[in-house]
Amino acid sequence: MTRIDAKFADLKAAGKKAFVTYVMAGDPDYETSLEVVKGLPAAGVDIIELGLPFTDPMADGPTIQLAGQRALDGGMTLERTLQLAADFRKDDDTTPIVLMGYYNPIYNRGVDKFLDDAKAAGIDGLIVVDLPPEEDEELCIPAQKAGLNFIRLATPTTDDARLPKVLQNTSGFVYYVSITGITGAAEAEAGDVGPEVARIKAATDLPIIVGFGINTPEKAEKIASVADGAVVGSAIVSQIASGKSPAEVLAFVKSLADGAHKG
Repeated sequence: MTRIDAKFADLKAAGKKAFVTYVMAGDPDYETSLEVVKGLPAAGVDIIELGLPFTDPMADGPTIQLAGQRALDGGMTLERTLQLAADFRKDDDTTPIVLMGYYNPIYNRGVDKFLDDAKAAGIDGLIVVDLPPEEDEELCIPAQKAGLNFIRLATPTTDDARLPKVLQNTSGFVYYVSITGITGAAEAEAGDVGPEVARIKAATDLPIIVGFGINTPEKAEKIASVADGAVVGSAIVSQIASGKSPAEVLAFVKSLADGAHKG
């Protein structure tokens, strides 16, 4: 059982929904980023998605693209991203960390070395958005063998014919992308999301967590009420980009967590 599996078991026993946050590793700099990440659990975050900066993202909107660029400009690398996770783990051995990014930096490092290093750093799961199920032998299956969850995205365009393929070899949870488009581009609507979550739930026992387009405590509550939890990314990254202090960012995160946990 991974930390992710244990977290969902605990939440289910408590009758609570999950609140998941995305932050870009190294944005705006290593120390500030680490301070924010270290503060997330106390702000009510159940699972941390740690963005791996990459020069050519596909699913990320302008807010997260710019965060990645700031991190890269500040010298952030895959190596330093794993170091940030390891530094977080010095004080927290229970909060799950999901590394979210693209395959190129992982391929460049070498899959076996990357998986060894990710495990050593305390990473629990991977979301690699440019590796479809047809490429499972590349990373997904080796990751599962190494004891890491491999989390897949389902979207409004994932029809019933495609869904079984998407769910194949997926573990930890399913990340349902609530809108068609990039991060931060539109707002999620619970009325649209609810039936889609029910459709996916009919095909899997995994928790369904909904992300993209959630930017207020009210929205987090509504989305969490029709799913197993909610993910917020761009809205938090925007707070960091605006120059807010870590304490101010974490206060905003807490308001979102409180909303999601009411769901």
